Amino acid sequence: MKTKNLLSWVFRLIAAGVLVQTLYFKFTAHPDSVYIFSQLGMEPWGRIGTGVAELVISILLIVPRTAWLGALGGLGIISGALMAHLTQLGVEVQGDGGTLFILAVVVFVSCLIVLFLHRAQAVSTVRHFLKRA
Repeated sequence: MKTKNLLSWVFRLIAAGVLVQTLYFKFTAHPDSVYIFSQLGMEPWGRIGTGVAELVISILLIVPRTAWLGALGGLGIISGALMAHLTQLGVEVQGDGGTLFILAVVVFVSCLIVLFLHRAQAVSTVRHFLKRA
């Protein structure tokens, strides 16, 4: 297995793993998740919508052909989470010691690396669609 391929799998699994792990909390209306989205004025639609988006992004990340698209989506959604932490929630949420913030940074960096590793595929796909338009 080539190093690039191995790195791609490692960072895709990290990002998807974190995103999938948080789905339980969002979809079961865990009190911590409800608290976060209530603070943001987005409960329940933001919690559920974010969960659905993170599920789709996780699937896109795992499928090699769409990994770049999942990484791009992951960067988008996790940027929103980071901004929420930095502007409204704080780095530490309900005494978690900053765990949620750190996980968001891990997902951001992982998606950035995946997008970089799959940049040629992303450019090729975009060019293909632009030619057809």
